[in-house]
Amino acid sequence: MATLTIFTPTYNRAYCLHLGYEALCRQTCQDFVWLIVDDGSTDNTAALVRKWQAEGKVNIIYHYQENQGMHGAHNTAYRLIETELNTCIDSDDYMPDDAVEKIVSFWQEKGSEEVAGIIGLDTTFDEEVIGKRLPEDRERTTVARYYSEGGRGDKKMVYRTDVVHRYPPYPIFPGEKYLSLGWLYEQIDQDYELLILNEPLVRVEYQPDGSSMNMFRQYIRNPRSFAFIRKSSMVLAPTRKRRFMEAIHYVSSSLLCRNRHFLTESPKKGMTFCAIPFGLALYGYIRWKTRGIED
Repeated sequence: MATLTIFTPTYNRAYCLHLGYEALCRQTCQDFVWLIVDDGSTDNTAALVRKWQAEGKVNIIYHYQENQGMHGAHNTAYRLIETELNTCIDSDDYMPDDAVEKIVSFWQEKGSEEVAGIIGLDTTFDEEVIGKRLPEDRERTTVARYYSEGGRGDKKMVYRTDVVHRYPPYPIFPGEKYLSLGWLYEQIDQDYELLILNEPLVRVEYQPDGSSMNMFRQYIRNPRSFAFIRKSSMVLAPTRKRRFMEAIHYVSSSLLCRNRHFLTESPKKGMTFCAIPFGLALYGYIRWKTRGIED
């Protein structure tokens, strides 16, 4: 069995999925499986993947499902993955030619059951590091610790599959298609650290149709999902300032989904009460930014 599963959730991204495939064909180490979770595509994704499977250059597993959103595709991937390690490479991104080799060799040298996996770097297509590099003066960190200490920019996590399986799947709220993937990472952070690998593991380019470019639309279209995330982060965020910010967002998301009981449902009622004026202001701002979008 391979060491690593690279999984790619995709929805109508046949036009750019070839970038990931071509990069995987170039990998200096082929100790991986590519799991493509097709989240209800209506383009030619299925035919394209069948063509690649027939070429036999990469070990590809293809799974189709009705559209559930990115987090639903992650749930499916985690259910299907059997390898020791896994990492997500989005459908518009690709891995540097030596990324798999770096992951596998680094894990073989330093990996253990004490850690959840590896955290590495994202770079642009022009090979510029996204945000800041990881700390050079330590071997381990958590996702939350990195950002609380001034870290910036997306980072690439490689998780042990057996660790991921210890946590519940992302909840699916009817009619909503977006829930922050950070919810799972936050849960894992409470119990494990990640080994720091200050090497590029993925090249990224944010697409206009990607969720990172449409966050205000996500707020308005997925309020219950955001309220759920904020309740969790009010308890688990690493600093009081961050927890209060989560409470502000919880108030605004609760107003967006017309939940009158948000205060009694809050895990931090006093903090939430204090956040109400700021949450009302954020609610108004989100409404203003998304005017014309149906909720």
